[in-house]
Amino acid sequence: MRIRTIATICVAGWLASLPANAHHAFGAEFDADRPVLLTGKVTKVEWVNPHAWVHIDAVMEDGSIEAWMVEGGTPNTLFRAGITKKSLPPGTEIVVRGYQSKDHACNPVCKANGRDLTFPDGRQLFMGSSGTGAPRDGSDPRERPRN
Repeated sequence: MRIRTIATICVAGWLASLPANAHHAFGAEFDADRPVLLTGKVTKVEWVNPHAWVHIDAVMEDGSIEAWMVEGGTPNTLFRAGITKKSLPPGTEIVVRGYQSKDHACNPVCKANGRDLTFPDGRQLFMGSSGTGAPRDGSDPRERPRN
């Protein structure tokens, strides 16, 4: 019995020393006072947990191209909102409304939290996650008042 107790304590100590991949709140990484509106072509989509990432080459006001990584909700959340792997192939022109990262750094790429995304045909889909401290800006259909 004593050996089991010691082994359990050792394993627990070892597990506690490992780095944890905790889910972050919006305010920990993104700036609610720094909204962005990005128009560009999808270059890649990463369907990973806890957040999917949409990579785009955004066309800036001066005509230059800037690489952006836009964080969305979980792959399951995006799927339920109507965004699938097939709906965002590379080269798709999209418009993303969101918030820039707190560090405002764009090296190697700029980062943003995406609130909604608009397809070339005008369809608009919510791509953010709720309840993480993101601004209530009407993007999330669950935030809208019901009539």
